[in-house]
Order: sequence, then structure tokens, then C-alpha cells
Amino acid sequence: MNIDSYQFGRIVIDGVNYSSDCLIFGETVQSNWWRKQGHSLAVEDLKAIIAAKPSVLVVGCGASGLMKVPEKTGQVLQEHDIQLETFDTRKAVERFNELSQAGVNVAAALHLTC
Repeated sequence: MNIDSYQFGRIVIDGVNYSSDCLIFGETVQSNWWRKQGHSLAVEDLKAIIAAKPSVLVVGCGASGLMKVPEKTGQVLQEHDIQLETFDTRKAVERFNELSQAGVNVAAALHLTC
């Protein structure tokens, strides 16, 4: 998977345009991703990611980084041997592509606005 571009509210993944928050895991893009509590990333929001068992989860917390990752969410990911990396979404896109191109089993949870 490769993220071709990102701008506020829009992302292009492997040539396909998306205008809603996305999860990326394996060869799957799950668009229209909604979180249980808007700007807080709960464990329940990541069930598909946890089931996919990536080595690394890159979280894009929005253009301004407003989405928060509670400590409990990080602890559950750690218990599943998933390394958590959080950034504003622009930096998260760069990091995802870097890890993906290096052959790392990487997943992403990307908030496209805020």
C-alpha cells in the first residue's frame, strides 16, 4: 500500500480518492471509519487493526493533531505486540509510506480533518 497524497479532508491511497477517515491494514482500506468518541481513539475503534496483527500502527491524529490516544488504548496495543506511533496526519502519511516501503507490516488509522 502507498498513500499518494493527503490534504485536509482528502487522501489518495493507491490511486483511489477518499474523503473520510480511513483504516489501512494488510491490503485493505476501510473508509468511512468512525470512532466511538469522535476525537478520542478507543480500543473498540481498532478491532480490525488488532485482528490484522500489524507490527506497527501509525495514527494520524488530524491536520492539527486534535485526536487523542488514551493511555488505555496504547496499553492494549502493546499487549497485542503492536507498536504505536502517533503524529499529525501529514507526518503519519510520510511515516506510513516509509515503513511500508521498508517492508514493515504497518497499519494506519487516519483522521483527515481537525
